[in-house]
Amino acid sequence: MNMANWRDVPLKRIVTSIQSGTSVNGAPWPVQGDELGVLKTSAVYGGVFRPAENKQVDSYDIDRVSCPVLAGSLIVSRMNTKQHLASAAAVLQDYPNLYLPDRLWAVTFHGADPRFIDWWTKTPAYRTQVEAVCVGTSSSMQNISQGDFLGLRIALPDPETQRSIADHLDHETARIDTLIEEQQCLIEMLRERRQAVVDAAFADLGEPRVQLRRYIKFLTSGSRGWGDYYADDGERFLRIGNLPRTNLSIRGGVQFVSLPADVTEGSRTMLEAGDLLFSITAYLGSVAVVDSDWVGSYVSQHVALCRLDSGRLDSRFAGWFMLTTTGQDQLKQEAAGGAKIQLALDDIKGLRVPTASITEQHRIAIHLDEQTAKIDVLIAETQRLIELARERRSALITAAVTGQIDVREAA
Repeated sequence: MNMANWRDVPLKRIVTSIQSGTSVNGAPWPVQGDELGVLKTSAVYGGVFRPAENKQVDSYDIDRVSCPVLAGSLIVSRMNTKQHLASAAAVLQDYPNLYLPDRLWAVTFHGADPRFIDWWTKTPAYRTQVEAVCVGTSSSMQNISQGDFLGLRIALPDPETQRSIADHLDHETARIDTLIEEQQCLIEMLRERRQAVVDAAFADLGEPRVQLRRYIKFLTSGSRGWGDYYADDGERFLRIGNLPRTNLSIRGGVQFVSLPADVTEGSRTMLEAGDLLFSITAYLGSVAVVDSDWVGSYVSQHVALCRLDSGRLDSRFAGWFMLTTTGQDQLKQEAAGGAKIQLALDDIKGLRVPTASITEQHRIAIHLDEQTAKIDVLIAETQRLIELARERRSALITAAVTGQIDVREAA
């Protein structure tokens, strides 16, 4: 594309006005009908305008609302976390019953198509400039001043080219977004299929189910205060975040601990192959079985270590059953009722598992290892397609708004 007619200008050269709304009290639900509402800052998260992200204004604050949401404006988050600071989205129609809070700006322009500016705010060039001028005492709350926002620089083509680029990106990103949505639906279907496979493997076993205590040889949880022993090397320390959500394989980053010579309690929480692990204070429903890579590791206080009589109960069979819908329901029911949701060791003992010969248990565990692994491969491949589509979307936006491609030739 011929860049001769592109101008590098600060936003202040093309901004007509910047207005912000008023902080008002509101109900935690969106408006209905003609009720008055104020946008939440999440209305522009991800650079997409979501008018449904609003809250109904309390009756005694109705007279205080200001700055209605009108077509042709760019809504910008002036105060937010670093991730969402300066998130922006163009408004394409009037919303006369919706108003801005004090943390959102409505920016209007002259000589610039707000849709083109909107697409520009999705580029790394915009984010880099924003991050260079944002201020705040912590990453949890940053802000950008009007002066700094107006000082951001943009390469601006003529109005006709701006419209052509915006039209092109509207069309092409819609196609990519449709593809991503279809792939996300496929992942959901695969996950449902996966859960159905796990449930079906135990469907014929039925009753009776017996308490896990009948098979437990040893049950404990980790000791408190082991964060003091964190080190760059040493023995592996299994934390609750290492427990998986949908299978039995331990995952995630490795934390090491170096135990002082006078600490002797480690032997109690040292893992052996085949140990069954449960999350007991968070992520309830997470279960894992220890493989050779984690033998000799220690567990944190948030994880229960359950060592079974392997001649009578296969730990992978028990673990897979805990990942069935029935098993997950048991874990959540055992934890319910208290002010703090957690599992006690007695709750672990009380879990019920189906009965089957040890040969049948091995067969079911191997079957589920194989079948779920196949589905997991399909899910991973689909997730990779989504990542590639998002990369393509981002690259397309950057190329279009910086003149690297001629959208008239691409049309």
